[in-house]
Amino acid sequence: MKRRVLATLGGVLLLSGAFTAPARAQQTAAPNPEIEHLKAQLAAQQEQIDQLRRAMEDEKKVLDQASQPKPPSLGEVASTTAIIPAGDVAPVLHPGVAAALAPPQLDTDPPSPLQLHLGTATITPLGFMDLTSVFRSADEGSGIGSSFGSTPYNNVSTGLGKLSEERFSAQNSRIGARIDAVVHGTKVLAYWESDFLGTQSTNAGVTSNSNSFRMRLYFIDLRNGKWEVLGGQSWSMLTPGRVGISPLPSDIFYSQDMDTNYQVGIPWTRAPQLRAVYHASDIVTLGFALETAEQYGGGSSGGGAIVLPSLLATPYTNTQVDLGAATFTPPNLVPDLQAKIAFDPKVNGNLFHIEFAGFLSTFKTYNPLTSLSYTKEGGGGEANFNLELVKNFHLIVNTFLSDGGGRYLFGQAPDLIIQANGAPSPLHAESTVDGFEYTTHNTLFFAYYGGDYIGKDVALDTANKDAFIGYGYPKSANSQNRTIQEATFGFNQTFWKNPNYGALSFIFQYSYLFRDPWYVAAGAPRDAHNSLVFLDLRYTLPGQAPHY
Repeated sequence: MKRRVLATLGGVLLLSGAFTAPARAQQTAAPNPEIEHLKAQLAAQQEQIDQLRRAMEDEKKVLDQASQPKPPSLGEVASTTAIIPAGDVAPVLHPGVAAALAPPQLDTDPPSPLQLHLGTATITPLGFMDLTSVFRSADEGSGIGSSFGSTPYNNVSTGLGKLSEERFSAQNSRIGARIDAVVHGTKVLAYWESDFLGTQSTNAGVTSNSNSFRMRLYFIDLRNGKWEVLGGQSWSMLTPGRVGISPLPSDIFYSQDMDTNYQVGIPWTRAPQLRAVYHASDIVTLGFALETAEQYGGGSSGGGAIVLPSLLATPYTNTQVDLGAATFTPPNLVPDLQAKIAFDPKVNGNLFHIEFAGFLSTFKTYNPLTSLSYTKEGGGGEANFNLELVKNFHLIVNTFLSDGGGRYLFGQAPDLIIQANGAPSPLHAESTVDGFEYTTHNTLFFAYYGGDYIGKDVALDTANKDAFIGYGYPKSANSQNRTIQEATFGFNQTFWKNPNYGALSFIFQYSYLFRDPWYVAAGAPRDAHNSLVFLDLRYTLPGQAPHY
């Protein structure tokens, strides 16, 4: 393009020389109208040349900026923290340069990232299609998402601990969209994401494998200046972050695991909520949220359930306390109140993410035998670190402590027990996830250790003074776990990626899972073990979110 401009400039200069020499020879002659007309044309051409020169200088600046190396990105579009298309955006040419320098009939425009435009709004499809293979040395019977707290013991009572399982599934495939717009100076983001891991019919694995479609995320996010407000179903603000306080999956840490229940030890929910975030600076962010609550007594997602007082079992089971089968029956006096502060300084050019969070839960019960009601508060906090020690190497440390927050540990621990008089008593639960992630070229390596510790809270049954109730009591069922632990490593190999045609990747995960109960009967296994191997072939949809 520069050669064409130089050729144009040369031709104009030659033309200029051809007319200026006769003009000087005829200085004493009378003005010639034709020469004056040519001089006017020459002046107009000179102005066009000056405009082209200025446009070329502007274009050179744009090209120089575009050629600068871009920092690695985990992606903004597809709902996965693995390597996805980041791509380069073609520089925008100055209109004059584009018109004057583009080779006619020879150049073709490069393809654009997949986007739809309605008015001023940009709609970006997102998601991926994949096939997942999972092998377990002990048959959990839980599909591609592991029920960590109920991995079977290796004894003859059920036989599942002596049987392995191998499954193929496309359930984890995901589809959705994000809509970006600016309305009266407010950045608007609408986000939708679904998969096929909903409730399964009884014949789902026999003939048609008609996996159920479900909502994962569905929210609206508004940002104006330093303030941001979100409403809808999103990841809990207690879910560890990678940067700032953000609802986008690429900014959240829920591991690189292919297990659709992720990693033991991560506190998380996807729940309806109202959130307000204040961006104090590029480094400091504060957030407050109201999230839907649930009085949870265990029994869901493989977690062990509490034992209720015998006289209150009927009026409390899955009515006042969710024991794994309730829908929306428990009273849930008020939403959970959450607060978080995040720091994102750069050290030697590398990002350090540090965050602290806390929450408050309120439980209420009513004893129909005594006509008395009881209210009790629970809560907890967390400290999370995602530190880029050297380029592309992240050290990860997440810790969670609570009295009444077991539900946030993928339901592996109860929130509370019920005392003999019908009053709630928050149960202690804590967890950690520690590890690293390292990206080199198109390969991401990861390794984590995660663990849940579940406390005990024991009382005597009013109807039978010799019987215990609660969690972790002597002679309790071996489903009442004391610890659940998981060690994981794996990699994500991206074969190719581009925002114009998507990405193709292969993911490998190996995990060693074990749990031990509070009580072990004579002759019973002391713990349960399981080896898990996940293989996944994934195609990520093309697309790239707009930048405002």
